[in-house]
Amino acid sequence: MPKRSAGVILHRRGASGTEVLLAHPGGPFWARKDAGAWSVPKGEIEEGEDAREAARREFREETGLPLSGEPVALGAFRQPSGKTVLAFALEGDLDPSQVSSNLCRLEWPPRTGRFIEIPEIDRAAWFTLAEAETKIIAGQKPILAALAARLGSVKREG
Repeated sequence: MPKRSAGVILHRRGASGTEVLLAHPGGPFWARKDAGAWSVPKGEIEEGEDAREAARREFREETGLPLSGEPVALGAFRQPSGKTVLAFALEGDLDPSQVSSNLCRLEWPPRTGRFIEIPEIDRAAWFTLAEAETKIIAGQKPILAALAARLGSVKREG
């Protein structure tokens, strides 16, 4: 069975319209990547776990910050890897400089048997929907479109 992940896309009203919080993955592979590298904070749904609760848990694990409010389902989005991301939207605000991610083990360099600990995300930032289109990984662009449609947002250059 293909893996399923759940995540919350936090959004707020900014001076240039809707802004979304995206996370940049940690570790040496992503260190110098920017365009097409950012993601919705998300992670795998555990056996028997409610998808909305998994999304809340993953947001807290990856950012170190709790969410308040009830996330609204945006849909299920199949990724190029075959994984499905169940995305939820929540209006809210937080200071990205306060983000503190959990750590994970990574074999680096690949196939060497050497493991390092890296933060799951190394930073987070707010982007307008137009900016987010260039920052987010390709498979998650439909999540942005679903959020924009739900909010009735017009993408503005920002």
